[in-house]
Amino acid sequence: MGGILQGMRVIEGSAFVAVPLAGLTLAQMGADVIRFDRLQGGLDARRWPVTATGESLFWAGLNKGKRSLAVDVAHPEGQEIITALITAPGPDAGLFMTNLRVRGWMDYPALAARRPDLVMVSLTGTRRGEPAVDYTVNPSLGFPMATGPEGSTDPVAHVLPAWDCIAGQMIVNTLLAAERHRLRHGVGQVAELSLKDVAAAMLGHLGIVGEVAVNGVDRPKSGNALYGAYGQDFMTADGRRVMVVGLTDRQWRGLVKVLDKAEAIAALARETSLDLSQEGNRFHARAAITAIFAPWFAARTLAEIGPIFDAAGLTWAPFRSFAQAVAEDPDLGPENPMVRVIDQPGIGRFPVAGSPVVWGALPRLDPAPAPRLGQHTEEILADVLGIGAGQIGALMDRGVVAGA
Repeated sequence: MGGILQGMRVIEGSAFVAVPLAGLTLAQMGADVIRFDRLQGGLDARRWPVTATGESLFWAGLNKGKRSLAVDVAHPEGQEIITALITAPGPDAGLFMTNLRVRGWMDYPALAARRPDLVMVSLTGTRRGEPAVDYTVNPSLGFPMATGPEGSTDPVAHVLPAWDCIAGQMIVNTLLAAERHRLRHGVGQVAELSLKDVAAAMLGHLGIVGEVAVNGVDRPKSGNALYGAYGQDFMTADGRRVMVVGLTDRQWRGLVKVLDKAEAIAALARETSLDLSQEGNRFHARAAITAIFAPWFAARTLAEIGPIFDAAGLTWAPFRSFAQAVAEDPDLGPENPMVRVIDQPGIGRFPVAGSPVVWGALPRLDPAPAPRLGQHTEEILADVLGIGAGQIGALMDRGVVAGA
């Protein structure tokens, strides 16, 4: 049985994170996602991390389960192939998403002239069309200035491309919403969003804009403390670090009980005249609370702490490097039903993730390898565009398209 989007065909023209992630998400729900790239590969074809032989683990990770067409996008015949692919007939086709800024033959007016009900989702850097990536959007909106050790003035850029990840999922939502609108009303449209607007919206949704505009507060750095509540990292007896969270009342009471610090916390509340059942007050008193809790952690190893906290249902986690996480966390290996060990051509066998979603009416699809560049060129031209074998051979001889 296919995935929940079986039968849907989506064309992807993209590079880097957001749009490839959107395509991956759709492919892992059963859509036929066709990615077209230049004959030499896309802009992200060799992006790090790479193997010792130069194969991009980044590219392989974001393009699992898609089909690949390699085409000379500068050649008029190549442009016609891409146009025909995007505007191919069928009720489940005519869906295109991109972050490539191509004026003329691949913009919405030109494509919609060939298929008026085309649904196109276009991602830009900023709403004005200026270039931007996660590593420029994030500092422009203030997050690095609020990240890092308390008292430090140095900005800390986050290693996770958060806005790319969020934008990728918004592209999926936008495409499916526009496709639903087309099913109900019979009309297509172009939907546009920008990476910076995605981030700016979240800045408001999380209350940070209001904190500045209403309260006049420019949030300072607070290290690893959980802003506005109690959450803190601690060093264990064996030199490991753990993050412990007492955000909700249940989490807080459970933490105090397990650490056997009820009397000390009550004394602190009397001393400071703070009601520590209130999460904001716990943040104000975080330094004193941490001083009370720290000796308990310093006297125990991570191996001792873990079973105690798990038995009590506390909210906590050890700090790990990526390598430690792969080695220690069962959620990253085959024990997790989402994960399968697959053979990725050119790279080898290693665990990869499928969709995190568990469907009630359909089985979760196993993850599939990413294609080699141009792996599906011939079948796409034949099956989708109806081009004969002789013509495909001629296109390859002239360098318009290429196989794997």
